[in-house]
Amino acid sequence: MAYSKAQGTLVINAWNEMKDDAATFALKFFLRLFEIIPSATKRFSFLHDSSLPLEKNPKLKAHAMSVFVMTCEAATQLWKTGKISVGNTTFAKLAAAHVKAGITDVHFEVLKFALLETIKEAIPYMWSPEMKEAWSEAYDHLVAAIKSEM
Repeated sequence: MAYSKAQGTLVINAWNEMKDDAATFALKFFLRLFEIIPSATKRFSFLHDSSLPLEKNPKLKAHAMSVFVMTCEAATQLWKTGKISVGNTTFAKLAAAHVKAGITDVHFEVLKFALLETIKEAIPYMWSPEMKEAWSEAYDHLVAAIKSEM
């Protein structure tokens, strides 16, 4: 089920505002996650042997960018096509990676909170209860598609 035209417009306009600085927002997204659940860093193998601060870790930056862009693009695709798509990967691959990392419902919920807070901080002049609902619904669709393969 796709969300309304108004919700789609909110999501598309928000993503268009964030795209140019997506790398910054992506890193903030993951740093917010690690602020809420510090132990989440243990779920990322590329962080295990790193002595770099998280905000300077190039592998984290790349991963964060990939996840943030995929999530935002998936949100816009829900509006444009009525379904979620994930670019150059599959839901089965995403599900396998999440299962391997031991991701549970609580992790998905914290990630949702971190995403919404990041968007709110990125574009406070556009933020509204309606925008929060639109992004929440899009995220929920994405997670449902991943979970269906887990």
